[in-house]
Amino acid sequence: MTIPSPCNAVAFAFQSGTRDLARAAIPTGQRRQQINLSALMRLPLSPSLATLLLSVCGCLFHAGAATAAEPYCGETLSASIPPRPVSAAPGSVFSRAIAVLGDDAREDAIRSALIDGDLPDALRALRPVRLRGPRGDHEITLCVMPDYLAVGSDQDPLLIPMRLATALEIASRYGFLLPTRRIVDAIYQQSSIKLRPQPLPAGDSMRSTAYYRRHNDMVLAQRGGWMTATDALLAGDKKDLVLTSRLWSRPDRVAIYGWHRPDGQPIQPLSTVHDKHYADYSHGVRLVSQTAYVDGQPQSLLRLLQDPAYAGVLSDEGPLPRLGELIAELSARTSPRP
Repeated sequence: MTIPSPCNAVAFAFQSGTRDLARAAIPTGQRRQQINLSALMRLPLSPSLATLLLSVCGCLFHAGAATAAEPYCGETLSASIPPRPVSAAPGSVFSRAIAVLGDDAREDAIRSALIDGDLPDALRALRPVRLRGPRGDHEITLCVMPDYLAVGSDQDPLLIPMRLATALEIASRYGFLLPTRRIVDAIYQQSSIKLRPQPLPAGDSMRSTAYYRRHNDMVLAQRGGWMTATDALLAGDKKDLVLTSRLWSRPDRVAIYGWHRPDGQPIQPLSTVHDKHYADYSHGVRLVSQTAYVDGQPQSLLRLLQDPAYAGVLSDEGPLPRLGELIAELSARTSPRP
């Protein structure tokens, strides 16, 4: 796992063996931006561990200040995501509940949970990703979820694969889109935490809830159990469902891409091999706000992806014509072929 910034390095070292002490010293409310120093000083800590804890506190304050200074990607862009229900179960409980369901019933349960807002709060804190064209004449800032969609809480999430129609419906309800291949590459390049891909053996079990849970646990172990750090943008844990003009000729398919290795090369080239009802443990859904910023001015991402003047910055295919119509066609929820 690559953790380039000193703040993330301290946080990762801290997560590796002293998470429980952190939670005693750092309140979980208000996104861990307020640090209870008196509680910290009362803990029976060695000088070295106390220094490490204070370093983490400083990192968290720095992250909060950086977030406040970011002019884009504020809370208004995720305001259409319903608040997580108080009665919502942790991700581990949800995974056991869907394990006994057939494919269609499981998909309905995933869809219902996300419609109700049952996702970690950390996913609502969007991160900026910036792209420039080859001439550097325009900068486009995208606001992306810091990780892939999950059901559950920050402390107990289940990264959840889903069918294309479900992903598109949730994206639309929240005010988001799926990324393009170029956007996926940019997210990986600009991510502050790059996880090493962990493929599981291929076979029919790839689509099972047991595989979903197994891979989820592997990813959480990689990053120390937390959903995300305060200022983190994570990548490398899943492949992406993506938008591509290839789907005009194959609207019965799903397009997947990504899962970058540490050298920056994706395991999965752009592929439309699978039926649109297909999902397996390696798939993730990373959402991108429909509001983008061109040289600081808010613009519709849907429009930019179709505009010859800007689409080349966001897609290596150039403009994606009639993208709204394509999304509507792909979103049709029909039963899979037997």
